[in-house]
Amino acid sequence: MRPPDRFDPRDPREWLNRARSNLVLAKRREPGVYLEDLCFECQQAAEKALKGLILSRGGEFPYVHDLNLLMALLDDVGVIVPTEARRAVDLTVYAVAGRYPGPARPITASEYETAVELAETVVQWAETTLSNR
Repeated sequence: MRPPDRFDPRDPREWLNRARSNLVLAKRREPGVYLEDLCFECQQAAEKALKGLILSRGGEFPYVHDLNLLMALLDDVGVIVPTEARRAVDLTVYAVAGRYPGPARPITASEYETAVELAETVVQWAETTLSNR
């Protein structure tokens, strides 16, 4: 399998490619891998998909991990975010909390599966939205 084509960093397609790559990594549940790390990949997939959509509408974004803020920026550039995609704001917690050893409790299998579903929803919606432009 060959890697995806590369595009300019300001090209929404590059952001969607990165989102897809993070989603592939998120789904690789293998022995020895923390579910927290996979949930981080889910958050990254959603974040990069949203940033690609913002760029596609001529918008700009800060380099943050807050999916709620990114969805507000999409509202500002006239993109209507469907309810099922808005649920992905729940992934924001995985941007930092579970990435490092600390007081956070381990992620359950159910939470991981939900994170994958949320990330898939956002990436698929972003792909459809970009292809309809």
